[in-house]
Amino acid sequence: MIENLINTIKLAVKNLPGKESQYKMAPSDRDLRITTKKTRKSAVLILLSEKDNEIYISFIKRQKYKGAHSGQIAFPGGKYEKKDKHLKETAYRETKEEIGIDRDKFEIIGALTNLFIPVSAFDVYPFIAFAKEKLVYKKQEYEVEKVFELKLKDFLNTDNHHTETVNKNGIEITIPYYYINNNKIWGATAMIISELIDILKIK
Repeated sequence: MIENLINTIKLAVKNLPGKESQYKMAPSDRDLRITTKKTRKSAVLILLSEKDNEIYISFIKRQKYKGAHSGQIAFPGGKYEKKDKHLKETAYRETKEEIGIDRDKFEIIGALTNLFIPVSAFDVYPFIAFAKEKLVYKKQEYEVEKVFELKLKDFLNTDNHHTETVNKNGIEITIPYYYINNNKIWGATAMIISELIDILKIK
């Protein structure tokens, strides 16, 4: 199963749908959000693995802190640092730091469209990888509350697709999200998943 998936991804990343796919899971005020902060580059890793003929995606839940992404579900990743030779190196380093997975345990096979996050001024570059062997996680206690996996196919089930409406400064905002196994996935992470699902064209 994973071999077919890898081949599909390698072909699909040559012609990405980009914003068209991302915006399916974007909050309705996405284009109204602006920032005066300096843009910083970052990278995340979409780590796929196979168990019992199912494909899983690895996620983290961030610890609560005084920041824009407190307590959110995300992919392992973080900001680019000068010591990183390239953004792929950032993904390798952050994956090791946050969930304890060495680069020799997985292979990066492509990248999705980069995505700007106005609230934190990060320009995020998502890399796709597959695990070469069983993953044994060791979370970074300071930043990561938990590491967990969700089935790829559950993101295709429309029963897991939801929206909620919130009032922000008198404006009604619609926020799409995935809700799977009591996990609410929204914002940039959901937008990245939306593009991943589209390029796979799984029925």
